[in-house]
Amino acid sequence: MTLDLAEIARLFAERGALAYAGEPVSQLEHALQCAWLAEQAGAGDTLVTAALLHDLGHLLIAEHQTLSRSPTELGIDDRHQYIALPLLRGAFDVAVREPIRLHVDAKRYLCATRPGYVSMLSPDSVRSLALQGGVMDDEAAQRFAGLPWSGDAVRLRLWDEAAKAEGRRTPPLAHFLATAARVMLR
Repeated sequence: MTLDLAEIARLFAERGALAYAGEPVSQLEHALQCAWLAEQAGAGDTLVTAALLHDLGHLLIAEHQTLSRSPTELGIDDRHQYIALPLLRGAFDVAVREPIRLHVDAKRYLCATRPGYVSMLSPDSVRSLALQGGVMDDEAAQRFAGLPWSGDAVRLRLWDEAAKAEGRRTPPLAHFLATAARVMLR
């Protein structure tokens, strides 16, 4: 099965209003803010699309719909960065999928290589960092930096952390789905 744009829109319509784990925004608001920040930074359509879809795994995990608290508060690493990838494979190229797959490791990398980055993380991001393997050591950080899509993943991760502002205005989902349509596999 491959997710098409109609199915992605349906997921956001049905589950996008859910709170984004421990943050003052919904899943949809977070996705829109992340894509908007990418667009404002001059990212290309593939990276804007990755920014929009980077947390789609959260919407696909049925258990998230019934949790009383954030998965991290329950000690769960949901490995959301991998959940949507098989469903996106038939729709989007690696330029969209790889930054999504690597955005969690990009957080671990940034914590290892940018002084003060850890202090910028929200409480939920700090909890998830511990569950996701913690700060990378020097060797792991060097390996990550050498990966083909690590630069895009780092950019995506920076927008990800900044995309949690209550009340930030963004273009609607349709705007970013039109961007995604331009980079879909035919």
